[in-house]
Amino acid sequence: MATELDHTFTTDKPIDESYASILDLERLVPAVEGGSVTEVVDPDKVKAEILMRMGAMSMKLIGTVEVTEKDDAAHRAVLRVRSRESGGTGHANAEVTFQLKDGGGDIHTNAQITGKAASMGEGVVVGVLDALIKDFTTKLGQI
Repeated sequence: MATELDHTFTTDKPIDESYASILDLERLVPAVEGGSVTEVVDPDKVKAEILMRMGAMSMKLIGTVEVTEKDDAAHRAVLRVRSRESGGTGHANAEVTFQLKDGGGDIHTNAQITGKAASMGEGVVVGVLDALIKDFTTKLGQI
């Protein structure tokens, strides 16, 4: 199942400081509910995991988060998330594009999900992803 979501966020931080926060994966990944960095591969790539809840079901996803594009002048960055279900056959992959502007920015998420999570149905998956990203956007201004 594939889905695309768009969100905005606001912050009082200067745009350069917000951009630096997005590129700092050790600070960014834990801002996702249930997310943690398990190993720093290099400054642009970390191994990470997330405990995700979907209704009564929960699952652990293990994988990598990597900065694949960055345009310092435009304050734009693209992150690639590749993960798999721990003990399962499914995966959750995403490309997340951050476009910053004074006072906040926009986030575009293009996600592909298979396995147990996808079996919950598109409405549930989109609802959970939307809530997860909305929570993340409230934390962005604080990291």
